[in-house]
Parts: sequence; structure tokens; C-alpha cells
Amino acid sequence: MPRVSGVDIPVGKRVDVALTYIYGIGNVVAKQVLAELRIDPALRAKDLSDEQVSQLNQLIERKYVVEGQLRRQVMQNISRLKEIKCYRGFRHMRGLPCRGQRTRTNARTRKGPRKTVARKKSVKEL
Repeated sequence: MPRVSGVDIPVGKRVDVALTYIYGIGNVVAKQVLAELRIDPALRAKDLSDEQVSQLNQLIERKYVVEGQLRRQVMQNISRLKEIKCYRGFRHMRGLPCRGQRTRTNARTRKGPRKTVARKKSVKEL
């Protein structure tokens, strides 16, 4: 299994798809990296030579922020928003959507499962 930026990329997949398993590298960046190194995107990851793997490692480490360093950067950005107590920081603290989505309905991914609240009986029901 080729190891790129501390991640074992899947051997049976095409190289352009396999690179997207690295946090911080998507389809576009993967294709740019392969074009810069003149590696065929249709090549399978298991068919990469050791030299090509080392070239990939060097280019990604030099040019892009990926994996642990990127995760740390994202967490620092979120904690900064929480510290300065801006709107987005409050939304992160309360576990609500930060990008303007509605919360009256939906937003279940951020809010978690529904918490049922007991209703009071009205005068007509008695």
C-alpha cells in the first residue's frame, strides 16, 4: 500500500481518486498534482513506482496543508470564533448550523435527535 502524507491510499483505485483519501485534497487538487508530476490519472495506485510515490509525497508536503496540520488549523479557527464570541462562535458552541440554514425544521444533523417536550393540557381538553 502506497503511503502518501501519512495516509495509506487504497491500492485498487485510480491514483486521482486514491489521493482524495488524504484530508485536504479533493478532485481538483489531485488532478493538479498529477498533471504537475506528469503521472497518468488512470494509473492504479498499486502500479505507482517508489519514485512516483516519493515525488507525490514531496510535492504535497511542500505545496499543500493536509491531514493533521489542516485539522489543527480548522480547530484553531473555530476556537478563535468561540473566544471572540461572534455569531458563528455562538452557533458552534450551541451545536447549531453556522451558515444561515433554517432550524425550525430540519437541521437534525447539527441539533441531534429530537427531544420530545411534554404538552400541558388546555382548558378545552379537560
